[in-house]
Amino acid sequence: MKVVIVGGVAGGAGTAARLRRNDESAEIIMLERGEYISYANCGLPYYVGGVITDKEALQLQTPERFHSRFRVDVRVKNEVVSVDTQKKCVTVKNGDNTYEESYDKLVLSPGASPVRPPIPGMADNHVFTLRSIPDTYAVYDFVEAEKPASCAVIGAGFIGLEMAENLAERGLKVSVVEGAAHVMPPIDMDMAHEVHNYIRAQGIGLYLGQTCTAMDEEGVILSDGRKVQADMVILSIGVRPDTGFLKDSGIALGQRGEILVNEYMETSAADVYALGDAVSVRHVVSGNQVLIPLASPANKQGRIVGDNLCGKRTAYKGSQGTSIMKFFGMTVAVTGEKEESLAAQGRSYKKVITTSASQAGYYPGGEMMTVKTLFDPETGVILGAQIVGGKGVDKRIDDLANAVRFKMTAYDLQEMELAYAPPFSSAKDPVNMAGYVIGNVLEGLMKPFYVEDIEKIPADAIRLDVRTEEEAANGAIPGFINIPLDSLRDRIDELDLKKEIYITCQIGLRGYLAQRILEQSGAKTRNLSGGYRFYEMMEKDQKSMAAVAGMCTACGMEIENK
Repeated sequence: MKVVIVGGVAGGAGTAARLRRNDESAEIIMLERGEYISYANCGLPYYVGGVITDKEALQLQTPERFHSRFRVDVRVKNEVVSVDTQKKCVTVKNGDNTYEESYDKLVLSPGASPVRPPIPGMADNHVFTLRSIPDTYAVYDFVEAEKPASCAVIGAGFIGLEMAENLAERGLKVSVVEGAAHVMPPIDMDMAHEVHNYIRAQGIGLYLGQTCTAMDEEGVILSDGRKVQADMVILSIGVRPDTGFLKDSGIALGQRGEILVNEYMETSAADVYALGDAVSVRHVVSGNQVLIPLASPANKQGRIVGDNLCGKRTAYKGSQGTSIMKFFGMTVAVTGEKEESLAAQGRSYKKVITTSASQAGYYPGGEMMTVKTLFDPETGVILGAQIVGGKGVDKRIDDLANAVRFKMTAYDLQEMELAYAPPFSSAKDPVNMAGYVIGNVLEGLMKPFYVEDIEKIPADAIRLDVRTEEEAANGAIPGFINIPLDSLRDRIDELDLKKEIYITCQIGLRGYLAQRILEQSGAKTRNLSGGYRFYEMMEKDQKSMAAVAGMCTACGMEIENK
């Protein structure tokens, strides 16, 4: 069996290695248009930032080592320019030479390329993308040689923010420009408020709802006309499947150029498989076909294709987009669907916002994390989760990723027996706590409302803050009266229990306790999910956004951009 693999890195190299383990006699040819076949994409920003100092560490395998271990005919700087599925051959360009290579089985792992729109004035500045080792070296060498003072990062996804962090650590004044209303597309706006506030706290400029319309040697010009100073620019506005060479191949592609595959990673053409960043896969929650360009799915797909090439029928059961990012001391992690996507799909869902410590409260060094969990209101099945915090976020998102993958319910979260010792968790882990709160919602014991509902509270409703007097004095939601929880039973006569009561506390727990007291006294109540802490994050972010947009938050009048 002769197998030709187009592309290396996680998908192609993983397929080749698995295939060799399965079949020692197979002839395997790997064609890679670049000079690197296996490297750590996710580590590239950290080389720029000086965290990773060894160039060689970025290369997971060299062509020579890969051939020695797996006996794969590795051909770097060999670009496949077309595929003929009828003749079962590919046309390859190697320098000035072009040749054909036949196959019995073909594997396509071409990856994706950075989007680089033709922005006017790009030639006047120093513009970079970051997708490959040569890209990384180009950015690193420019920073080392030219000593730029400032940088604009266009796009606030994972790579964009990681580059912003690492360039800031190198001493550059960094600005982030994002066309959407919030950073990091996999999270929702309400969870992004905390991230926005943290970005600004690191001294990084943040421009939301703005696109880069032009550049010059001094910086980038935004869609509202402002100029952001930049001696260099990082374009990080997404990737697109690198599938132009498949034109006229007969292999079915989607609207964005992605390769369409079935659950066995087979394309529409006989004996042709595809995987990695260039294919669309089924989302495990929605069932929709989606592009999820992540290393973990590509590695799993490589193993599956390597099995299926040898006659097995192993199915890829879909992706859920589990991902995580370090940004200075903050960790942001997601899995499954987000609220914005569920709403767009018209799917019924509910959500809870919980705040937990990374470890036992009495053990020093704990950090708070905000957990947003989405669930089916009928079954309690977990549909997605987002966490923003510090220590311990990685552990909890992995638990919730398993919950999404295996269609676990809130009650399953309650029953999870998770590792506990004071330096690592609480006896009620944050994942357990999410399950308990969702269970209370499903059972009607906790009736939530959300920060976006505050302006919709009926005029005749009672607004009640059950934090301590000291807490309320340091900041409160306008219109909320303060009766501390521990005084509520003694002061309950101060409330008209015939009116609906909207309750808040700091994070939601005391509000729930107040809710149980009042409900059992005959009142109808709602408790603010996430509490005042979540509201305060939103308010701070909105004020900052208004200020950056050149608006006077006190009078609402436009002011001159300084």
